[in-house]
Amino acid sequence: MTQSKTHQSELERLEALEKKAEMGGGPKALERHHSRGKLTARKRLDLLFDADSFVEVNKLAQSQSIDFGMQEKKVPGDGVVTGYGTIDGRLVFAYAQDVTVLGGSVGTIHGQKICRIMDEAIKVKAPLVALNDSGGGRLHEGFFASKGVAGMFYRNTAASGLIPQITGMMGSCAGVAVYSPALTDFIVMVKGQSHMVITGPHIIKSVTGEEISLEELGGAKVHSEITGQAHFVAESDQECIEIIKKLLSYLPSNNGEQPPVVKSNDDPDRVDDSLEEIVPADFRKSYDMHQVILQVVDNQDFYEISPRFAPNIIIGFARMDGCTVGIVANQPRIKAGCLDVDASDKAARFIRFCDAFNIALINFVDVPGYFPGVAQERAGIIRHGAKMLYAYAEATVPKITLALRKEYGGAVMGMCCMGMGVDLMLAWPIAQLVVLDTTAAVNLIFRKEIQAADNPDELRQQKIEEYDYKYSNPYHAASNMLVDSVIKPRETRPQLIKALRMLKNKQRPEPNKRHGNIPL
Repeated sequence: MTQSKTHQSELERLEALEKKAEMGGGPKALERHHSRGKLTARKRLDLLFDADSFVEVNKLAQSQSIDFGMQEKKVPGDGVVTGYGTIDGRLVFAYAQDVTVLGGSVGTIHGQKICRIMDEAIKVKAPLVALNDSGGGRLHEGFFASKGVAGMFYRNTAASGLIPQITGMMGSCAGVAVYSPALTDFIVMVKGQSHMVITGPHIIKSVTGEEISLEELGGAKVHSEITGQAHFVAESDQECIEIIKKLLSYLPSNNGEQPPVVKSNDDPDRVDDSLEEIVPADFRKSYDMHQVILQVVDNQDFYEISPRFAPNIIIGFARMDGCTVGIVANQPRIKAGCLDVDASDKAARFIRFCDAFNIALINFVDVPGYFPGVAQERAGIIRHGAKMLYAYAEATVPKITLALRKEYGGAVMGMCCMGMGVDLMLAWPIAQLVVLDTTAAVNLIFRKEIQAADNPDELRQQKIEEYDYKYSNPYHAASNMLVDSVIKPRETRPQLIKALRMLKNKQRPEPNKRHGNIPL
């Protein structure tokens, strides 16, 4: 005889189902998980969101599969926790895969849950955070799971440029669990714990005969230094969450909003004489561009992105007068600050992100050109370098460029100059904006004359001085309106802030085409 339902009986049933969902893969699986120094999916979300703000969605959804023993492996939640809440008081959506449930594999319901929360984030235009810890697609459910998998990719693409998407790689991930992150804006990996691979070492060995460890194949070092896939590396789950929260603090909730403004106690009119000491007037001497950036931005707070990948170019977020800015800067200490294949890719994607989310761009330029060599030519420096040209030319946010020292050759355009849509072009008095380094230019222009001279070295030096005085200085560029203002180094911060204030209400034209065809 069926027992009559009561409020109490159904509340007890609900409580039991919720408890089972919260236990994930069960006590033994959770114990193994903790023994590896990893936090559970729910604990990660607790750290991510403001206290008591997280609202779970589809907590009781579970796999409908009955084949291959799946009937006995059903768990409410199906290996992923989805929901929304607030971070620093702002609405954010998130999902966290639970590796203790069938390895966090993406089954039909698992994928549908993620797609559902992505749909909600897109509808209300709020950021999406993914905490991935999954071996990939669930083989037990065959092709049925592909709809959810493909749906995630489709929604990642639909959300791109609409809302910020940030992924925390919390474990060893493969297949769908790495392709979806690759479509998001930023990826954080955990050192020694997270991995990103399409196929694991065992499959690689069986197919190609190559032997390699999982760490060597797709660890944090590989993706933060070689592939550029990881933008940040954390030491722990806790630090990974903190990185995500700090990153969100610089960003608007969507493309229709301005980034958050933070009250700054750093004087916008502050001048800094140390800049002349940091940057040598002798172009043969190097320096660290980080020091320049730190002296100029609010409170010496610069949040660098991808610091280990293509370090010859620096990208990251800072605040000027309390407002978020995106910074792109050459690094003279690495490859003399030249642009190469990886640097171009790194900068172009960052420029396009800033443009999508109303973040003004400031370019600190000291670039002798594109990095020369057969390897770069064959790696496609023309195509990759063109990505930066395309990104800057397409960007309609405020764009301010400051030439510190060298602005040579095609790299001048690569760092956004007059003709590339820059809104304000500034230069220090020591800057040289020329096609070639003075000595190289003189050797080409006056080659025959120098060779025929009684004292070639003396004539060469004379021609260098003449060329320097006439062309290799910012005044020649300013006389042709290729530089708007030549500024004193000590006044860099106030001049940049005045420019940002002037450009605050810059109108951004609506595109009259679907999209261009960036040279990918």
